[in-house]
Amino acid sequence: MKMNLSTIIEQMETGRQEAALTALQSYNQEMNQCFTFSSEEERDRQHLGELVVGFLNRELQPSCLLACLETARILSRDKHCLDPFICHSAMSTLAHYVASPFSENPDQEVIVEALKSICNILLHNETGQVEVADLQLINGVAERLKQCHDLTWSHEVRFFDLRLTFLLTALRVDVRAHLAKELHGISLLGNQLEATLSLCWPNTFEVARTGLEDIPPEEWPPLSQQQTELAMEILKILFNITFDTTRHKVDEEEAAEYRHLAAILRHCLISHADGKERTEEFHSHTINLLVNLPLPCLDVLLMPKVKQGSIEYMGVNMDAVNMLLEFMEKRLDRGHKLKETLLPSLNLLTESGRIHRETRRFLRSKVLPPLRDVKNRPEVGSSLRNKLVRLMTNIDTSVKDCAAEFLFVLCKESVSRFIKYTGYGNAAGLLAARGLLGGARNSGVYSEDEDSETEEYKEAKAHINPITGVVEEEQPNPMEGMTEDQKEYEAVKLVNMFEKLSRNNVFQPMQLCMDGKMREMTAEDMHRVVHNPFLKPEEPANSDSENETK
Repeated sequence: MKMNLSTIIEQMETGRQEAALTALQSYNQEMNQCFTFSSEEERDRQHLGELVVGFLNRELQPSCLLACLETARILSRDKHCLDPFICHSAMSTLAHYVASPFSENPDQEVIVEALKSICNILLHNETGQVEVADLQLINGVAERLKQCHDLTWSHEVRFFDLRLTFLLTALRVDVRAHLAKELHGISLLGNQLEATLSLCWPNTFEVARTGLEDIPPEEWPPLSQQQTELAMEILKILFNITFDTTRHKVDEEEAAEYRHLAAILRHCLISHADGKERTEEFHSHTINLLVNLPLPCLDVLLMPKVKQGSIEYMGVNMDAVNMLLEFMEKRLDRGHKLKETLLPSLNLLTESGRIHRETRRFLRSKVLPPLRDVKNRPEVGSSLRNKLVRLMTNIDTSVKDCAAEFLFVLCKESVSRFIKYTGYGNAAGLLAARGLLGGARNSGVYSEDEDSETEEYKEAKAHINPITGVVEEEQPNPMEGMTEDQKEYEAVKLVNMFEKLSRNNVFQPMQLCMDGKMREMTAEDMHRVVHNPFLKPEEPANSDSENETK
């Protein structure tokens, strides 16, 4: 029977559990699928919330308790009606139902409804966030998370325990630090992830799915929907509590913990969920977390033995690195919100290539194979190199810089090799930022592997325009046939035009110096450049006598 809100309040005000149960069940059934609320009934909803909290502080029959918590969950969706729930006593009551002393047969529906209510409050209200943190609810939830191998707990309890933990660690820095340090969050959640994915450890830093140890990854069945849901929540929490990991040095014990986690994350990378979109989301959370781990610990990605079906390079298993590369290219091809979607994987590949020789050489073989195409500009084409070079002129500075850095690392930070693969025009931004326009090599430490040149490149090398990176047809000299006086007249005319534009504040001609900085050009500078536009930055013009000598 459908009741209006005032009738439900009247039934609640009688204080009788039977009347309250009937009224709340009717209200809950009507509102369960409703996520919008009428502003006219706002005061009545506030009052109903107060009555529900009052009932929750009494000894109730299980059915009435569950109905009250369901109503609290529904009302807590409305951010304008949270006052009855965010005071200390009300939050203590809800927290009691979330993490009350464990019994032999806990009412898991009650736990789930209380968890959902608190999650709603955390999403909408800062006062509620403070109260939940002060109540140290995370301690009780962590105790239940430790029981990750206990089959007692339903999927919903596990999921909303994790959702609550994610919200707290995302919104409260103090809770994040408490979980990471006092509650040993990395180990706690690593174990949770291991149990969720049903993993076993054939070797120290190599995991496999229990029962599938001898089956190649491509033949593994996809993770179930429930496994994927839980795993992604765990990955998001781990991301929160490792957010500043790369900003401080880790000791041996911490490094071992991170390597243990990295091995599990490698397994996540080569696993698939139920559907392409779900798999991509799962891999995205995995990569975001890998970015947070200390770089030396990422050697675990290369440790598994090469097996049948594995991608091998230099005797090393490259399955995980190849998956990262394919993921990065998919995000690049999509071209949507590149800063958010592309940079984590691109940064991870860059830093892995910088620190691990095998990874860098494998990536270089895929991204910068021996150069054969000398007729098309580096940014023209459908190869991964072409796509990344195009990014080097992207309007988003962070995207542009990250793409350039990745290619620079694959070139072992060699300026000449970088220009060879990208063209001087595309490379200038990074080289200028590092003061490398003069061609000096950067200070990166790399092995001396060979950079073999193809026959096509050797033949064309002398005719390649270093600015564009391709062989171009010779252009006729526009000054051919002019007398020296005519050339001087045209040069002075051009300089005067520049000076006029500068005086009128239309633009200010600038000069790029060898240290990568810009300075204003004088009339003398402009006259010099007009006479010889192909001089390097700050390179002095040769005198007539020097030209004659040469």
